[in-house]
Amino acid sequence: MKRIVLIVIILSGFLPTVASAQLIAHRGVVPKAYDFWVYVPQERAAKDTTKLPLILFLHGKSLSGTNLEKVREYGPLEALKFGRKIDAIILAPQSQGGWSPSRIMRILDWTEEHYPVDTNRVYVFGMSMGGYGTIDFTGTYPDKVAAAVAMCGGADIKDVSGLNKVPLWIIHGTSDSAVSWKQSQAVVDAMKASGPTDLLRFDLHPGVSHSYLGRVFYMSEPYEWLMRHSLTDSLKTVDKTVEITKDGMSKAYKSMPGRKSLKVIEYKGTKK
Repeated sequence: MKRIVLIVIILSGFLPTVASAQLIAHRGVVPKAYDFWVYVPQERAAKDTTKLPLILFLHGKSLSGTNLEKVREYGPLEALKFGRKIDAIILAPQSQGGWSPSRIMRILDWTEEHYPVDTNRVYVFGMSMGGYGTIDFTGTYPDKVAAAVAMCGGADIKDVSGLNKVPLWIIHGTSDSAVSWKQSQAVVDAMKASGPTDLLRFDLHPGVSHSYLGRVFYMSEPYEWLMRHSLTDSLKTVDKTVEITKDGMSKAYKSMPGRKSLKVIEYKGTKK
């Protein structure tokens, strides 16, 4: 117990300092949860009292394991390396295979306690296994999520009715050989069977493969779309003005300005 208290005390003084380092690896910090990255925008990092939106990134199976560096191989953290500006805290856990909504919630709760998170603007963005995780987490905790993007995934949860309460953008390619687009279609069909789907967007991209869809992470559009939603919206609607196209995916990937160095700080706790 004394050791846990000491860790909390150290963290309390540690986090505001390392926030300016932009990217912090947390290992063994949250009991019965995942190791995870936290990114804080450099230009906002010193303003600890300024609340920032948070994007929860859930990776696919290929990035699973115990090497936290793998989580930077694609997704928002890699997009940052190539110059994509994302004005939000990014929470990026690493799974050992499959996503548990309750374990994700533990690290989200911890992050909200230790970083300046705007709890009305928490978003989820996942691909493949992370697409499943996005659907499962959002469906389990719909009152926590302001908006979500689930790419080339499906669902493991049985009750999807909670998804109808959240602005949700499901995206899949028809040439996906890793996860059939029919998995996303099954989620949409289940949502329709459980009630009105006014907050749902479902885009099928003809001829787009599993890996090609990953180029969406380099685009500005998904991040803009997410941040147009808030839990404080008086009337919940789903933004349908932002468009993602195959051509846009290609252009975004090719137009990245180049690698950007991110200073990395590590904190190791003790799992219980």
